[in-house]
Amino acid sequence: MNKEKLLLELSSRQKEAVEYSDGPLLIVAGPGSGKTRVIAHKIAYLNLIKKIPLNSILAVTFTNKAARELRERCQSLLNLSEDFYLDVKTFHSFCSRVLRFDGEMVNVKNNYVIYDYDDQSRIMKKILKELDIDSKQVSPSLILGIISDAKNRMQSAKNFSEHVDSYIEEIASRCYEKYEEFLIRSNSLDFDDLLLRCLNLFQNNKFILDKYQNFYKYFLIDEFQDTNPLQFEIAKILANHSKNICVVGDPDQSIYSWRHANPKNLLDFEKYFKKTKIITLDQSYRSTKKIIKAADSVIGYNDERLERNLWTDNSDGEPIELLESYNDEQEADAVIRSIKKLKLNLNEVAIMYRVNSQSRSFEVACNRENINYKLIGSVKFYERKEIKDILSFLRIISNPSDNISLERIINLPARGISSKTFSTLSNLAEKKGLPILEFINKIFEEKKIDLLSENNITQRAINSISNFSEIIKDLVISSKKEKISDLIETILDLTSYGQFIEEDLEKGEERIENILELKSSALEFSTDNFDNDLVDFLENISLVTDVENNLSEEESEGITLITLHQAKGLEFDAVFLVGLEEGLLPHSRSLDDPNDIQEERRLLYVGITRARERLFLSRSRNRKFRGQYGPQLSSRFLSEIPNELIKISSQNFTESHNANSMFIRKKRFIDKSHISIKDSHDFNVAEKVYHKKFGEGVIISIDEKSTDYEFTVAFTEQGVKRLMLSYAKLEKISNIEENIDDDFIKDEYYESEI
Repeated sequence: MNKEKLLLELSSRQKEAVEYSDGPLLIVAGPGSGKTRVIAHKIAYLNLIKKIPLNSILAVTFTNKAARELRERCQSLLNLSEDFYLDVKTFHSFCSRVLRFDGEMVNVKNNYVIYDYDDQSRIMKKILKELDIDSKQVSPSLILGIISDAKNRMQSAKNFSEHVDSYIEEIASRCYEKYEEFLIRSNSLDFDDLLLRCLNLFQNNKFILDKYQNFYKYFLIDEFQDTNPLQFEIAKILANHSKNICVVGDPDQSIYSWRHANPKNLLDFEKYFKKTKIITLDQSYRSTKKIIKAADSVIGYNDERLERNLWTDNSDGEPIELLESYNDEQEADAVIRSIKKLKLNLNEVAIMYRVNSQSRSFEVACNRENINYKLIGSVKFYERKEIKDILSFLRIISNPSDNISLERIINLPARGISSKTFSTLSNLAEKKGLPILEFINKIFEEKKIDLLSENNITQRAINSISNFSEIIKDLVISSKKEKISDLIETILDLTSYGQFIEEDLEKGEERIENILELKSSALEFSTDNFDNDLVDFLENISLVTDVENNLSEEESEGITLITLHQAKGLEFDAVFLVGLEEGLLPHSRSLDDPNDIQEERRLLYVGITRARERLFLSRSRNRKFRGQYGPQLSSRFLSEIPNELIKISSQNFTESHNANSMFIRKKRFIDKSHISIKDSHDFNVAEKVYHKKFGEGVIISIDEKSTDYEFTVAFTEQGVKRLMLSYAKLEKISNIEENIDDDFIKDEYYESEI
């Protein structure tokens, strides 16, 4: 294929992005602008025209699904056979492979296990118990979050302990140290470790870094706005030599700050890589003009953006329909009725919401109307009990130091080894500085069984421990000569787990089918190197993403029920964005932080731009949420969509005879230019103020924004907070006495709702 044929169907901007290959390149790609197509054509261009071998190109995506799609497009463009080699990986899978080959340089053995969040939680619960800390007062998730933050700031447990400045950080510091000790004993890494250890490897071993810098001639990174600090550092250090790096992203679609994603990485790219070429892809090939205008209007209210205007040559399309309902049940009914009227293939329809619990009313409505649906975020295949059980056996076979997997299976099926007995074994092993299974094997090999009986382990339990030890030894031998699918069958037989699930009259058949599916998935990891096959198989499973576990192209026709976070990268003919209310979207946790509000707005922008032809917005006047029922205020974001794009459809409220729309658009839908006229204020820096939620505080700074003022306030008990003046309702301490009777006075933003 020649250059002209390769670039024939690309737009001028897309061609420019594909052809530029000398030096750093930043592609700002709006939703539906064909970025995957550009990346695939760029790889083909580098290979065909620039003569760079495919295996010298490293392409990084954020999901395995995206990696497969990119491989398939490149295969088609280059007319290659199915076994062609192209390095398309996620950051985590790339780092995992580097550590498998060269991790010994940073004390990582190549048969390490990757612990998922469930594994981490179990470890942290043990640590909190060991430190005599009540897990109801200090949750494992809170401590794990603090540790993850520290790792993403590249702080070791020792470094973190030197910068502790609060009670909770002091607890986290002690837990961090014990957590790292546990991971080392178990020869295990968590997901942050994959990145951090790989970065440490490159930083401290120049000849290893040189190997990878020289091997890869070109780097491409997709969804760069979702990179975290560690990933940005890895990208910088790898591309620092050649400077041949292309990153693709859109800061307006950065919605994963809770995973440490930082959209400023995209904004700062050109600061680090000098002479960066910037190309903007702002033509959408996905959505109608009305949908694009709505999306562009909403996101325009955010600060710190790479300014661009999304546009399309597609048709104007239908108006965006706003469904208004009395309560969440009526909302679900209204959405289902609207879906029926569309008469679309149900696979092309999605209902998107902010939090998982919102799916309940839509599930009930679908079941009542006998409509198929696919619930994304339900129990995932690899999280089903029988699958985790078999995987734990495989993990112990591959890595006998994996104490977490050992705890799961040592008494499965029940063989008389109680949790108390396991705790005793764990304590004895820790004193010896050994993994638990190694300690057990050593006890029986050296005939030091008395040590167990002296610690109140019964003879029956000792016999069971001995039998279990022999079973694992036999399975390890089998793993050296059997394919993974055959090894799973051996596990079912030797451990009696197969008989155990067959005796489950209620779910036995379903569980057997799931295990058979696991065996099938192992077939693609069948080579003559059985040890490596098992390691690769377990690594692949550890790196599978949530949506990929649930969203299968082979599933039967059905409406997709999905959270907005999970919907990233997908598109549908019709999208229903539901629950557009204050406290849901934007979420209640974001209401007092302007940066969080901006991320909530980006989340809505992502949802809007998933729609190709029809977009429906929905809000409810009342809602049951978190065990309470009460009135809801409409989302502030609805006021940011131009009035002429919206068609209101209010339901006939069974509990209300008010024929008027509850959503007074005259007040809410105002021209964007009017919002830029900010009300003046009489607050000053260093002034004492009061906030109903945070209490008393002192104003540290006042920053003028395009549509509001951002106040930074140091509160006496709640620390430093950033608040938008129009929503914060701050009061001067001196004025509180005067305004004591004004509690029920509402500002214009809310008065149409009251």
